[in-house]
Amino acid sequence: MPYVPYIIVAVAVLFVIWLFSYFVPIGLWISALAAGVPVGPMTFIGMRLRKVNPHKVIFPMVAAWKAGIKLSVSALEAHCLAGGNVDRVARALISADKADIPLDFQRAAAIDLAGRDVLDAVTMSVNPRVIETPRVGAVASNGIQLFAIAKVTVRANIDRLVGGATEETIIARVGEGIVSAIGSASSHKEVLENPDKISKLVLSKGLDAGTAFEILSIDIADVDVGKNIGAQLQTDQAEADLKVARAKAEERRAMAVAREQEMTALVQERRAAVVEAEAEIPRAMAEAFRLGHLGIMDYYKMKNVQADTKMRDSIAGKDSPGGTQPLQGA
Repeated sequence: MPYVPYIIVAVAVLFVIWLFSYFVPIGLWISALAAGVPVGPMTFIGMRLRKVNPHKVIFPMVAAWKAGIKLSVSALEAHCLAGGNVDRVARALISADKADIPLDFQRAAAIDLAGRDVLDAVTMSVNPRVIETPRVGAVASNGIQLFAIAKVTVRANIDRLVGGATEETIIARVGEGIVSAIGSASSHKEVLENPDKISKLVLSKGLDAGTAFEILSIDIADVDVGKNIGAQLQTDQAEADLKVARAKAEERRAMAVAREQEMTALVQERRAAVVEAEAEIPRAMAEAFRLGHLGIMDYYKMKNVQADTKMRDSIAGKDSPGGTQPLQGA
């Protein structure tokens, strides 16, 4: 087989070419050299060995170099290995340079690794964003409820993006300021007539302190009148007082009924004692008759006195159930 050595050599050459093209993307290398980016074959081989996609590093680097920003391959590769977005960092640096915003690669990389969108931050620095707060309700000093919606114009602060609070903090602080401003107003009419007082008062409190933004303006977009909370609270208080008064009256009535029942029981007890005592009178009279202490004439005199008393009471129109009862004979 005289052609076997040639075939082996051809296969080896093709393998070497494939291996070289795998480690060194020819088209990407030519694009970098055409843009004047100093990138050699060993740079691509090192990226492949470190499992870094050369396209994610070289393309942003070429764009930055063409924009006049000299970024190094090692810095971009290190940022890619750290989990950063090299493309957005490069685009942010290009946008910041065109807008004359001071931003270097180290700060941009730190912002990106902190989880913030550095390109969006640069765009927001050039073009401020308007944030609309949710409907905030507050009560003026005269008890009238008001609902306000504010539009906050903010601009990103590049220096405070790392560690600065987010938009949610701005919205919360503005809402708190609106509640405080409405609550300090003497009347809801004052707020309706001059809503700009709210925005000026809230803006003067420096609500953007410690945040990643700078508040440019606060505008009250809408103010609506709600319920009369003061009157409702007074009504609720009056109803509560009425319930307390009713409870106390019911308590007094129950005590009066208890006292009445107690007195009724006492009267019945005394009446029972009187009835029992009266029941002993006939026995006593009979005993007096037997012993001779009471004669028949004395008995009739007593009966006449009782009859006269009863007749006088009937003539006078008196009905005295508690009067003297006629004595029963023995």
